Amino acid sequence: MSTVVISGASAGVGRATVRRFAGPGTRIALIARNRERLEVAAEEVRRAGGEALVLPLDVADAAAVEDAAARTEAAFGPIDIWINVAMVTVLARAGDMQPDEYRRVTEVTYLGTVHGTLAALKRMSVRDRGVIVQVCSALAYRSIPLQSAYCAAKSAVVGFTDSLRTELIHDQSNVKVTAVQLPGVNTPQFGWARNKMGYRQMPVPPIFQPEAIADAIWHAAHKPRREYWLGFSSFKAIMSEKIAPGIGDRYVARTAFEGQLTDERLPDRPDNLYETVEGDPGAHGRFDGQATERSPAIWATEHRDALVVAGGLGLLGLMAGALLQRARHGNRRRSR
Repeated sequence: MSTVVISGASAGVGRATVRRFAGPGTRIALIARNRERLEVAAEEVRRAGGEALVLPLDVADAAAVEDAAARTEAAFGPIDIWINVAMVTVLARAGDMQPDEYRRVTEVTYLGTVHGTLAALKRMSVRDRGVIVQVCSALAYRSIPLQSAYCAAKSAVVGFTDSLRTELIHDQSNVKVTAVQLPGVNTPQFGWARNKMGYRQMPVPPIFQPEAIADAIWHAAHKPRREYWLGFSSFKAIMSEKIAPGIGDRYVARTAFEGQLTDERLPDRPDNLYETVEGDPGAHGRFDGQATERSPAIWATEHRDALVVAGGLGLLGLMAGALLQRARHGNRRRSR
């Protein structure tokens, strides 16, 4: 039996992650603002053979997150895995943003992760076990235009997580924290995020289905390591920032501005920055026709250790073959 807490559980990557973890012997606490969607997600968990606890709240509220952790352990026992997914964003030029919009994105996307982490850590540290998964983004490393609030918040998540990790190492703690850096994903986020650009938003291609991401999150929770970079696009984005950030600036300035916008005019619609949006879109957004369900690069990231071992064994095999061939050649020369 395992107890899992997932924030942002009502839609998108969080909803796909709920489905991935659901099954006999799993107890899942579901956190999000929209009670109706949480109830549907909870019923999906129960149909899969698991147990579910619905916890409607805003992760920006630290006291509410702490209360959710206490209620989870009262209902299900010790928390084994805590997964921070909840986020909000605003698509706009930095000059068109308002201070309260920056504050709100920070409170949910960054501080919401901090609140969840602290609530989990408070309980896991006492037992000296547990895994905390930060669902982050390649944009934490490689910022792009029109996403200044989101990129800053995700960068803050990485900084916070890196600092926490060093403390756990210092304390020789068995509590693990891992970060999963996401590429573009086909989620409802792009249909209900606040958008000041006048055109519908889309993920920067290549676009992945949330189920592929949920598989990687499940893998990270069960085999935690420092970070998982999902997809070759995430690898390129992060490495470009480490190696040639100036070139990266010019590249995303040229490609990522229009790359986030479709040709469709933005209809009048509500956004989810402060209030939840009604309806239940599930895990997927509007881009099923452009999104891929499988990625060799994500698979390779998940199985990196096995690939390293296989590569090492292959190299040893080649070396052994070369030595054997050299020995045979030497024997032939001595027999002449």
